[in-house]
Amino acid sequence: MKKKERIEKILGILKSQYPNVNTQLDHKNPFELLIATILSAQCTDRQVNLTTPALFAAFPDPESLMKADITEIEKLIKSTGFYHNKAKNIKSCSAMLVEKYGSEVPAELEKLVSLPGVGRKTANVVLGMAFGIPGMVVDTHVGRIAGRLGLTKSKNPEQIEKDLMKIIPKSRWNDFSLELIMTGRGPCKARKPLCEECYLLEVCPYPGSKA
Repeated sequence: MKKKERIEKILGILKSQYPNVNTQLDHKNPFELLIATILSAQCTDRQVNLTTPALFAAFPDPESLMKADITEIEKLIKSTGFYHNKAKNIKSCSAMLVEKYGSEVPAELEKLVSLPGVGRKTANVVLGMAFGIPGMVVDTHVGRIAGRLGLTKSKNPEQIEKDLMKIIPKSRWNDFSLELIMTGRGPCKARKPLCEECYLLEVCPYPGSKA
C-alpha cells in the first residue's frame, strides 16, 4: 500500500471510529478553554472539568483572575497538580490578556504562544476548538501514535507537528489530532498497546516491528 493510500485509509478509519470528535474540556468561551487547557498539563481532562466550575465561579474573566490573590487560585486548582506554577501562569496570562489584548483571547498562534504558560499544543487547541482555525495539536498521545503509524520519525513535538501538517489535509488537522488522542486513551496505550484489538491494525506497521 502506497503511503498516500495508507494515510487516506488511516483518516477514513479514524473518522468512522470518531465521527463527532471534540475536546473533552468543558468551556463556555475561548478564555475558559485557554485556562482549562493550561490546567490540563499533566492532568486528566476529567479532573480539570471537576476543578474549573469553582475557579470560573470565583474568577469568571481575565480581569478577576489578574487581580486574584495567587493563594486563592492555588487553592482552587490544587487538585490538577503543579498548582504553584499553574497558578502563576494563569494569573500572568490573564494580566497579559487584559493589558495587551483588551481582555480578548487572540486568534493567532504567534500571539497565543507569547502568553505565559501557553505552548504550541495549548495554542493549537484554542485555535481549533474556540475559533475553528486549523491546527495540529501534538501531545504525548499524538506523538507516540504518529511514530507507531510511521508518519514521523521525530520525537520533537514541533517537528512532529510539521511532519503531520505536510501529509494530513489541512481541513482534517483539528479532528485528526483529537482522533489520535482518543486512540491513545483507548487501544494504543503507551506501555501495553492492545494492537490486536485496535481499529488501525491493518494500516499500522508497529505490531510487526516490535522485537
